[in-house]
Amino acid sequence: MAMCLLSATMMAQKEVTVKAGTLVPLQISAPTRASEVQVGQKVSFKVNRDINVEGVTAIPFGTIVNGTVYEAKRSSWWGTKGRLGIRITELYGPNGEMIPLTNGDVYVTGKNRTPLTVVLSLCLVWPACFICGSRAELPAGYEVQANVASNTTVKVF
Repeated sequence: MAMCLLSATMMAQKEVTVKAGTLVPLQISAPTRASEVQVGQKVSFKVNRDINVEGVTAIPFGTIVNGTVYEAKRSSWWGTKGRLGIRITELYGPNGEMIPLTNGDVYVTGKNRTPLTVVLSLCLVWPACFICGSRAELPAGYEVQANVASNTTVKVF
C-alpha cells in the first residue's frame, strides 16, 4: 500500500524549466531600518504572486526569499544620511531546489542634511552639528523585482 502511494506521488511530479529572465515580484515581510540591521544579516522577502510555467505553479505565492544586507549605515550627526543595501541572490522552491536570482538589489538612502548643518554651524548655532540626516528604511510591503538568473529545472506537483 505504501509503495503504491509513493509511486503515485512520484508519477504526479513534473519537471518544468523556469527560464532565465523570468520576473519574480517580491515584497519585504517586515519594516527594515539601516539602524536596526547589520552587514551580513538576512532579511525576509516573499514572492508576491504565483510564477506559472507550462500551466503549473513553479514558484508559489508566499515563498520566502532571503536577502543579505551588504550596507547598513544609520543617519548621524552633521546631517549624514542613512543608507541600506540588500542583495537578493537566490530562492528555494517548495521542493528545495535553489533558483538563482539577479537584479534583485535594493538600495535606499535617507536625505542628506549636511549642507544645512554646515551653514547653521557657520552662523554660530553650535547645536546644529547634532542635526541628523534622515533614516534609510524599507516599510513593510515594500515591493522589489528580481529575475531568474539562469534556466532552472524544478519539480512540481
